[in-house]
Amino acid sequence: ARNLSVDVVKMYLEAEIYPILNERPFSVLYIHTGVNRVENFPGLTALKSLYDAVPSNIMEKLEAFYFLHPGLQSRLFLATFGRFIFSGTGLYGKLKYVNRLDFLWEKVKRNEIDIPDFVWESDEDMDRRPLMDYGIESDHPRSVYWNPSPLSTYSTRCIA
Repeated sequence: ARNLSVDVVKMYLEAEIYPILNERPFSVLYIHTGVNRVENFPGLTALKSLYDAVPSNIMEKLEAFYFLHPGLQSRLFLATFGRFIFSGTGLYGKLKYVNRLDFLWEKVKRNEIDIPDFVWESDEDMDRRPLMDYGIESDHPRSVYWNPSPLSTYSTRCIA
């Protein structure tokens, strides 16, 4: 994502996507699986620039913006700042968090979208570790193998 120019994405959207969307209502699926702020996140300024470049006649036809596999950090950011950034055209009200692919199929037909393999694998991993959905358990490799002592969870205030 960091190697792709925002201007190139805008030109692609104008040439290939907007002509199709001009005709009918649509939804957007943003796949947040495996996004790491340092490695592959394009940045807020890039996303805001893309959002601002969408013509209003296209934005009016947007029915829902599905956010697949949102992390705790992205949920907190959107809950605090998303209202200010994305409320002008009503995008914030159309934002729908989807924790698992099973919940996505309730809203989108399976045969209408191709999901990459790494997303399926991540979803299977979350089936084995359900606390990842709520940010209680991290998907960071260190935390998968780290097993703290049960004593470290007790408060020391009761000792005094």
